[in-house]
Amino acid sequence: MAAPKFVTLQVQDGIGTIRLDRPKMNAINEQLHWEVRAAAMEASADPGVRAVVLYGGERVFAAGADIRAMSQLSGSAMVAWGRELTSSFGQVAAIPKPVIAAITGYALGGGYELALCADFRVMGTTAKIGQPEIQLGVIPGAGGTQRLVRLVGPAKAKDLVFTGRHVGAEEALEMGLADAVVPDDEVYSTAVAMARKFAAGPPLALAAAKQAIDTGGDGDLAAGLALESRLFAELFDTEDQKTGMASFLDSGPGKATFQGR
Repeated sequence: MAAPKFVTLQVQDGIGTIRLDRPKMNAINEQLHWEVRAAAMEASADPGVRAVVLYGGERVFAAGADIRAMSQLSGSAMVAWGRELTSSFGQVAAIPKPVIAAITGYALGGGYELALCADFRVMGTTAKIGQPEIQLGVIPGAGGTQRLVRLVGPAKAKDLVFTGRHVGAEEALEMGLADAVVPDDEVYSTAVAMARKFAAGPPLALAAAKQAIDTGGDGDLAAGLALESRLFAELFDTEDQKTGMASFLDSGPGKATFQGR
């Protein structure tokens, strides 16, 4: 398999950074999203990765899809293109580990749809996010109408999608579109620090918690409670549960070291 051209997975101290690098604006074309998919699958499978940071570099997260590449496609051609793009982003959302998007510069259109696949979003003070597809005569096509409404509710989602406006960091924080705002040069280090806290936790329990919240939240309450109960019980067959409870009884909370078994 050829080496990735635009996306790499860099692992250090249990933190996997999925790094986008397609100058100048990390425009999302077919190759880039396929490489995002491969990096997400690698991060999911690697036991040495305990948490993940999505990062586009100091200048920009991802300014959107490659419009030049998309502009000549017909509806029938876009069915296949859109299906594969959604699948690639779905692999990011399905990473069974905490994922933090570190947003610098612009995260627009497909770029913000990728950020929506993370569990948390850290924005720089001058960063801008948005879903400007309506200004091109289309709508978000890789999760923007679906993940956005689940994050902030239908009215705020419609505001962003209907207008296509850009949202600054402070408003994004107020609306719930971002979880933290920090100086631009601290975005990546802040995201890594968040990831490091999660990386110290029990991997199997974190994966179960993420599955229960993400999957259970899309169904009715009874189904969600049944899923939670099953996942909760299954964790009692893990070494981490034995370690965590023994450590609590011996030394109090927060002292356990988990192995992910």
